[in-house]
Amino acid sequence: MSRIPATFAKLKATGRKALIPYVTAGFPFADITPELMRAMVTGGADVIELGVPFSDPSADGPVIQKASDKALAHGVGMVQVLDMVRTFRAQNSTTPVVLMGYANPVERYNQKRDCHDGKSAFVTDAAEAGVDGVLIVDYPPEECEGFAAELKARGLDLIFLLAPTSTDERMQQVARVASGYVYYVSLKGVTGAATLDTASVAAMLPRIRRHVSVPVGVGFGIRDAITARAIGKVADAVVIGSKIIELIDEQPREQVAPVAQVFLREIRSALDS
Repeated sequence: MSRIPATFAKLKATGRKALIPYVTAGFPFADITPELMRAMVTGGADVIELGVPFSDPSADGPVIQKASDKALAHGVGMVQVLDMVRTFRAQNSTTPVVLMGYANPVERYNQKRDCHDGKSAFVTDAAEAGVDGVLIVDYPPEECEGFAAELKARGLDLIFLLAPTSTDERMQQVARVASGYVYYVSLKGVTGAATLDTASVAAMLPRIRRHVSVPVGVGFGIRDAITARAIGKVADAVVIGSKIIELIDEQPREQVAPVAQVFLREIRSALDS
């Protein structure tokens, strides 16, 4: 079993909501990610979403696209991302780590490596590195039941996105294979876009929960403590990505981790208030 269910159970028992920050692996410096991950945990992160750099991130806005481009220019790919998780795990054995990205890097990783007994090299290596879950934006639930079963067999969760346009049928499809949590995209658009309508989120979550039994996290458009607190009142988790990327971009190396830590401490305080 991954660390994700136990983390959510512990938070629920104490009446708290999960804080899930997202950062792109290898940004803004190729070797800073494990240090940044540790700082985010100190700042109050309960789960970390680690973005796998990709050249064509269709769900991401310009901020995360830019971060992905920089990480790729640093030579960061799936091999390096898994190494970063291993380094993080050397000092942290409890905080769940979710890899978020696209099908291409996963498929390419498998193509370049011998798969053992027909199994995915990615799943094997991710589990051994200490990954707890994966969110592959362009893997539809109806086409990856085998992938979900393989992940589950290695103790990893498969996390899916739901959107304001998701039908009841789509939610049922997701419910059949999702584990860990589901990620509700709170607006129609890409990461970091538009202004979040908290009332619409509050209205949507009961509908999602009629179909999905795992916790529901909300992201896309959460940029400050006020919005995070409002979402935390109705969701099980708050996911923040683009704002963190903006804050650490162009920072001198020694300030990257402290800046992220201070920001997350503010969000954590708001969620707990």
